[in-house]
Amino acid sequence: MYNAHVKAILLLLAGALCAPAAGPPAELRVGVIGTDTSHVPAFAGLLNGDPNAPDHIAGARVVAAYKGGSQDIADSIGRVDQFAGDVRTKYGVEIVPDIATLLSKVDVVLLTSLDGRVHLEQARPVIASHKPLFIDKPLAATLEDAREIARLAKAAGVPWFSSSSLRFGAIGAAMKLPGLTGAATWGPGPFEAHHPLELAWYAIHPVELLYTIMGMGCESVTRIAGKDADVIVGRWKDGRIGTVTAVRPYSDYGAVAFRGRESVESHPKAAAATDYRPLVVEMVKFFQTGQPPVSNEETLEIFAFLDAAQRSKEQGGRPVGLR
Repeated sequence: MYNAHVKAILLLLAGALCAPAAGPPAELRVGVIGTDTSHVPAFAGLLNGDPNAPDHIAGARVVAAYKGGSQDIADSIGRVDQFAGDVRTKYGVEIVPDIATLLSKVDVVLLTSLDGRVHLEQARPVIASHKPLFIDKPLAATLEDAREIARLAKAAGVPWFSSSSLRFGAIGAAMKLPGLTGAATWGPGPFEAHHPLELAWYAIHPVELLYTIMGMGCESVTRIAGKDADVIVGRWKDGRIGTVTAVRPYSDYGAVAFRGRESVESHPKAAAATDYRPLVVEMVKFFQTGQPPVSNEETLEIFAFLDAAQRSKEQGGRPVGLR
């Protein structure tokens, strides 16, 4: 009897050692927090749409969404029900009453609430549940909130990333060149009255594009504020200069990169510039591997850049160091 018992234990151990390592499920269950942005039906369409469509992305599916919404932002409260209805009827997404319910049904989370002010509080339970997290723009409403999200995630060992779609789109891809000495980007820069970092609301897109080209290392920012546009000039530690023109209310997107006497311009049509598919491809890879496609450190420096730009404006356009 004793020998038979030992043999059974050894067989169980051998089976455990030979079993393949557990990995992510074949199709990750995605939860959405905040249905008040057009990004939500766009992301759901790419993940939940016709699997035979050329733009379909396999490996993840949006299964549940919490509507959220901010009463004091017209673009939020005026669209939150519409987009929730779209993803429910078109893509079979369950609308749930709260974040706790959402977390019980999903493997990973897209925090897509339009209002950056609520991102820290909405991220807290996600981080506590140890679920990988993508945070749509803007990462937060303040630099302090952005850093607190990063601190909580690091302490809990939860992978996260945040990025504009422009980083992975046509413009960003065209600018991945060695030896660049500087760059200029442009794009929309409307403000939202409740967001203290004015440029975080929408100019985050051309700012992220500048960082896609220049990389980390900015040490000071000067912001020249005008009626219809702002020009933000960043000085990098190695002497390179990068500029962003944020146009109000809206403009198209583009970039020029400099390499000695050579310049390279990318100015695609609007549809190509704002294509979400490359970003969603990166999201799925991130959820499968836990490796963010853009470092958390770079994302936080981008927010420090936005914070410095705000302080520069408040000081009459003086150069201000990143903090």
